[in-house]
Amino acid sequence: QVQLVESGGGLVQPGGSLRLSCAASGFTISKYPMGWYRQAPGEVRELVAAITSTGDRTNYADSVKGRFTISRDNAKNTMYLQMNSLKPEDAALYSCNAGSTAAYALWLGADDMDSWGKGTLVTVSS
Repeated sequence: QVQLVESGGGLVQPGGSLRLSCAASGFTISKYPMGWYRQAPGEVRELVAAITSTGDRTNYADSVKGRFTISRDNAKNTMYLQMNSLKPEDAALYSCNAGSTAAYALWLGADDMDSWGKGTLVTVSS
């Protein structure tokens, strides 16, 4: 079974940091672009950051540039999102994607799958 499981969410104060992880199982991530997406209550889902299969290119939402860093460790079959200088506007359910959705965000064509995790909740509040 193809599975993506996010972890690392929680409650932080504005200005704080969190590191999210997305652990994959049932497939090898090394051939797939991946990305982080977020959705706040009453809001549309939006791209946070995406990364190519090798990590040679990334794409960030303007709202997180300079604060967030996406990375991946293909040997560990895991993708990460380092989030610094968190703002209340960053509060959302953060979901991990592997495949076509991330590919499109990287100006690539469709891949042979589009897999999503269930998400990890990030709350930013004082």
